Amino acid sequence: MIFPTRLALLTAAALTLASAGAAQAPGLSQAERREGAAANPQLTAQFGGAYPGPQAAYVRSVGRRIAMQSGLAARPDDYTVTLLNSNINNAFAIPGGYVYVTRQLVALMNDEAELAFVLGHEVAHVAARHADKRAKRSGLAGLGAAILGAVTGSSVIGNLAGTGAQLYSLNYSRSQEREADSLGVRYLARAGYDPAASADILAELGAQTNLEARLSGQGGKAPAPWLSTHPANAERVAEVRRQAAALGKSGATNRDAFLDAIDGMAYDDDPAQGIVQGTRFRHAGLGLAFDAPPGFALQNSPSAVNGSKQGAGRFTFGGGRVAGTDLAAYARTVWQGLGATTPELRARRINGVDALIGQTRVQRSDGAIDASVIAYQFGADSFYHIVMLAPANGLPVFAPLIESVRRLGPADAAATRGRRVKVVRVAAGDTVASLAARMAYDDDRMARFTILNGITAATRLVPGSRVKLIVAG
Repeated sequence: MIFPTRLALLTAAALTLASAGAAQAPGLSQAERREGAAANPQLTAQFGGAYPGPQAAYVRSVGRRIAMQSGLAARPDDYTVTLLNSNINNAFAIPGGYVYVTRQLVALMNDEAELAFVLGHEVAHVAARHADKRAKRSGLAGLGAAILGAVTGSSVIGNLAGTGAQLYSLNYSRSQEREADSLGVRYLARAGYDPAASADILAELGAQTNLEARLSGQGGKAPAPWLSTHPANAERVAEVRRQAAALGKSGATNRDAFLDAIDGMAYDDDPAQGIVQGTRFRHAGLGLAFDAPPGFALQNSPSAVNGSKQGAGRFTFGGGRVAGTDLAAYARTVWQGLGATTPELRARRINGVDALIGQTRVQRSDGAIDASVIAYQFGADSFYHIVMLAPANGLPVFAPLIESVRRLGPADAAATRGRRVKVVRVAAGDTVASLAARMAYDDDRMARFTILNGITAATRLVPGSRVKLIVAG
């Protein structure tokens, strides 16, 4: 999280595709190119920007190779393939030849063919005019607010910053996802890759999704963005595996080239956007810290930190530098941005920081929700805030959060380190258990390691083979 941003996302016009069938797509029109170019900067920024490492060029080359199989353009340079500096598992494409994948999802993959399938799946959505059909069905001008509002029925929650774009690819139907899978498998085979890789990455992503949901206290039931509207994952894996086998082709996986490329790539949070460690958030660059209440799961993004606990509530932390204002004016601006009248504000001083807090009640057909905003002034032009939402009379759950917001001391700032991917060779005597113990986590190291490498706890590792670790640094 750096600063709050409000993303207009894409207008309906930016998602209008030229007429195309799934089997034979047309070339990119000049209108599509203009529309994609207009949407690209904001969309890229909302996902943390383009990843600056050398992996970006590698992903771009694979993406252009697979995208050419769709028939959407005449030259590889017609595609803009971006590796996003994001800590969520997601990939998507928009008209005009713009294709995106997050570094977090790339790190989960185990070879180049898996990367090619994910990118091909997204290109297939464009080739099959899925975005056009989606836009005609519902309109996309207010996508971010519509998604969040659907969750809560409240304009207060519906306008929380920082999550709309992260959920960009949630609105395809299951039949559209199946069609994109089928086209992705065909693109893979045409490009000379092993089509069986398509099922492998889907299985790995499903396992990672279940792990993350379990770690966040959601019982393994919460879908990742890239799986949310897809068919049940076991069914999907089986169908894609069947289609790949029916092609009767094998091909390249380019595993070593892939592992060479991603070695050293950032994983989880980017320290420049702050670090989540369990229920703790630390941002050395901004010099601030807070601790979420027990049981709350945190999700960091370039624009905000979001926390939630099923049945208890959710919150969003955001802010940054705002010149020419004071704490009261800043607090009123936050309330206005939420579409609510500013309630009475009470002054507090918390950990040496001036703060103003207010709350209101939002009536819904199925009951009431209490909403509260606390604004903090860290400096002459430095302001932060928390928007908190809970069932009626449930706001006290956020008391530990409110009281924990503080300036980050030098020692804590120095200890705030990110994680990265490290590719290692299996040595004689190494086991799944011994390598899992080297993962830079305090919990579930075995599950994290096996899912990351597409293996099981019973896998017998071959000395000299290569595996991925997540390490500090």
